[in-house]
Amino acid sequence: MRVLLIVSAFNSLTQRVYCYLKDEGHEVSVEFALSDKVMVEALEVFQPELILCPYLIKKLPKEVWSRVPTIIIHPGIKGDRGASSLDWAIYKEKKEWGVTLLQANEEIDAGDIWATSNFVMPKESKSFIYRTKVSDTALKLVKEVLTKFKNGSFTPIKQSNLEAVHEPLRQDKRKINWEKDSVKDIIRKINASDSIPGVKDELLGVECYLYGATFEAKLKAKPKEIVAKRDGAICIGAKDGTIWISHLKEVGKFKLPATYVLKEKLKGIKEVRIPLWVDKTLQTFKEITFKKEERVGYLEFDFYNGAMSSAQCMRLKYAIETLKEEVDILVLKGGKNFFSNGIHLTILEDSQKQGEDGWSNINAMNNLIKEIIFSEDVVTVASFGANGGAGGVFLGLACDFVVARDGVVLNPHYKTMGLSGSEYHSYSFPKRVGEEKAKEILQNALPISSKRAKEIGMIDEVLSSEDYDKALEKFCQSLLSDEDEYYDFLDSKSEFLEKNEKFIEECKERELAKMYPEFWDEKSEFHKLRYDFVYKICPTKTPQRLAIHKKG
Repeated sequence: MRVLLIVSAFNSLTQRVYCYLKDEGHEVSVEFALSDKVMVEALEVFQPELILCPYLIKKLPKEVWSRVPTIIIHPGIKGDRGASSLDWAIYKEKKEWGVTLLQANEEIDAGDIWATSNFVMPKESKSFIYRTKVSDTALKLVKEVLTKFKNGSFTPIKQSNLEAVHEPLRQDKRKINWEKDSVKDIIRKINASDSIPGVKDELLGVECYLYGATFEAKLKAKPKEIVAKRDGAICIGAKDGTIWISHLKEVGKFKLPATYVLKEKLKGIKEVRIPLWVDKTLQTFKEITFKKEERVGYLEFDFYNGAMSSAQCMRLKYAIETLKEEVDILVLKGGKNFFSNGIHLTILEDSQKQGEDGWSNINAMNNLIKEIIFSEDVVTVASFGANGGAGGVFLGLACDFVVARDGVVLNPHYKTMGLSGSEYHSYSFPKRVGEEKAKEILQNALPISSKRAKEIGMIDEVLSSEDYDKALEKFCQSLLSDEDEYYDFLDSKSEFLEKNEKFIEECKERELAKMYPEFWDEKSEFHKLRYDFVYKICPTKTPQRLAIHKKG
């Protein structure tokens, strides 16, 4: 089937729908909803049988939806209409929410319903809920709709007694009253505003938006008093406790760790340190946690948006260096929103020495990955429980075994950021998929589903999204089921690394030689593409790699 995706951005849900359709053998093209003219032209050139809109914030022209069946994926329950649907659901503490696929017409979210399903709402951030519950439910419904569409006998259900279109959740509702709001309320407001738009406030005279709220169990402070800082985050008092805010965005700028925004204004605020890794249940701001279950250790590194600064890379390297002595299998789990997305682009954009800091960041990343590759006395497992991109994917591929949750999307490429990339990818990628396939994937710069990744040998197993942690535990235990096999593997690994150490290091050095001008040359494409990415500059056209109807 020829399916056109009309979207406002190629976001996580769009990528997941795109990958699923491609995996199922459909001919898929993407068009950004930049103007009515652009959308109509895409229709005329591609001649789709069906249009899906996984993420759309612009109203479709009648010339589109009246000519081809057009299905909107709305992140709301049946009857919900308007923007900020998920924001409102979190804000109002809905216990249940859902996704509805409806046919586009003249009214907002008023079309006939093709499929709808609800889920239990976790007390989490909008980003987490969107990438897990919404995404999983949407995919289930897309499959349902495709089946109904192919059968041709299904008649979508008309919506009767339409509810009014709700307003967007504006800042006057999101605003925090530090004297009256409880810690629970503050976290709820920030969770409802996660990713976009954040909660607008003023801290130490800086007008900014707040992101990444975490409850703090021990520290005390007066309402709105900043009492501590840690690894870029700040701890602020409320009427009944304290919370950590990990990131801020100064008005007119871009999102950064909170201490990078407030800078010298935090003079005198103490750095309250915690161990290199802590138990996941500790109620405070923490980025690296560890849990040991008999011979298996699970190391999580939950870095905001999957971005890894030089300091974060170094801390994770030291954690691996220490912990690999304590277990027989070390599992790298990443974070709950992302496994990893590689180097930290916003910190580089903020830097006064972009070349120097960028070079430092990629070398810190490489040192971390070298630690993983040359861990001879332990079996390493990468667990992609969430999406990964760029160097973050190759961080995972440095492990001995790689598994992924069903539905995870990987972006194993650097091209869209104007980089040739390092992270030992020229060693680890061909080792798994072959030279030609590695070059093809890097050049095409397209997302890959976990299912497709297994088919081409990029990963070893796809585990069920339901009870994923149990499936991961079972996989790890299978690696220990035969003692002789386990130690034979370690022996062969040690022998291989000893024989190939020089080659592996040469791969990295060749990568860095290519990357050097990308960081240091002021005219490098990387600097412009990073700027556009960090400042959320809207594209002026759909990327050629996505719009197959425009090729040739």
